[in-house]
Amino acid sequence: MNKIKNQMLIHESHYSKYASLDKDAIRLHGDITDNDIRPNYFRDIDRIIHSLSYTRYIDKTQVFSNKSNDHIQKRIIHVQLVSKVARTIGRALSLNEDLIEAIALGHDIGHVPFGHLGESYLNELSLKYDHTYFMHNVESVRELNILEDHGNGKNLTVQVLDGILCHNGEFLQEKYKPINKTKEDFIRDYELCYTDKEHAKHLIPMTLEGCVVRISDIIAYLGRDIEDAIRLGLLYKKEIPKSIKDIIGDNNKDIIGHIINDIIKNSYGKNYISMSKEVYKAVKDLKDFNYKHIYDPSMTKLEKAYVKRMFTTLFKQYLKDLEEKNKKSSIYKVLLKDMKKEYIVNTSNTRKVIDYISGMTDEFMIKEYNKIKESK
Repeated sequence: MNKIKNQMLIHESHYSKYASLDKDAIRLHGDITDNDIRPNYFRDIDRIIHSLSYTRYIDKTQVFSNKSNDHIQKRIIHVQLVSKVARTIGRALSLNEDLIEAIALGHDIGHVPFGHLGESYLNELSLKYDHTYFMHNVESVRELNILEDHGNGKNLTVQVLDGILCHNGEFLQEKYKPINKTKEDFIRDYELCYTDKEHAKHLIPMTLEGCVVRISDIIAYLGRDIEDAIRLGLLYKKEIPKSIKDIIGDNNKDIIGHIINDIIKNSYGKNYISMSKEVYKAVKDLKDFNYKHIYDPSMTKLEKAYVKRMFTTLFKQYLKDLEEKNKKSSIYKVLLKDMKKEYIVNTSNTRKVIDYISGMTDEFMIKEYNKIKESK
């Protein structure tokens, strides 16, 4: 078996000197001692894709909700695109593709129903009732480290969890350089995110692979979100500024290709990931363009009010159900069923509600909301 395991690691001999090696993997809750042939990060990939929270990607909003078009991407497609973009860059730079894939596949597991709009509403409720910030990257770590497997978590490597925590593609940089961290450093970063919003904005991955996933998150959504908006008749290609089109193109294929090639050219043999100044500016301008023309107007005022009403109604109802010990409530039947005693005893009611709602799919949230409405 050792011979087979060594064979699975033979590609490490071709890695860049800046790549993460299997022998350096740190598990958050102690090493695994069974005789498994899978390398550490390869095993983490399996643990993530077999998780229940990974399954729920299938019905979570990426940008557009409740659109009668089967070609509009859901969260699962975005996650797969991030993985593919990141592995392309990683292979070209001779980095650890297993680590990259694990981070990419797990990075959005903590995303709430109805995308970033839903996240903003859950954050408002979290601040009001729990006095903590809610961020999907932090919840992704919480899902995989605590909530999965009935409260036992998946015992992933710190390198994977750190990459997930630090993935936030909303904060664009011209250069991404990892910093050394211990397990204790990672835990500190994670815990501070609940109370320090500014700290959360300046998280830096501990591996070059984590940096690759972080920039790939942006690459994967910029062009594809434009194409979805065009499919829905919300945007016309001619509206994209010429200054952007001339540098990185005006369609998903060209945008992805130009940015990836620029990153590889500017990062090869380096201990950081970077873009040329002109591509960085084009990416930044396109991101700003998307916010103005796609993300901000992706829902009408009525739709936004409806989504906010769902979050508020469900939050208050589940909190009441827990306080009154209403065992007929779905929070008992779904979240708390078979959950380990330690979670049930040591977790506040507000945190349980946050965990429950954040893990919902769009469709499940709508069903729960309608069920509560009908009972009143």
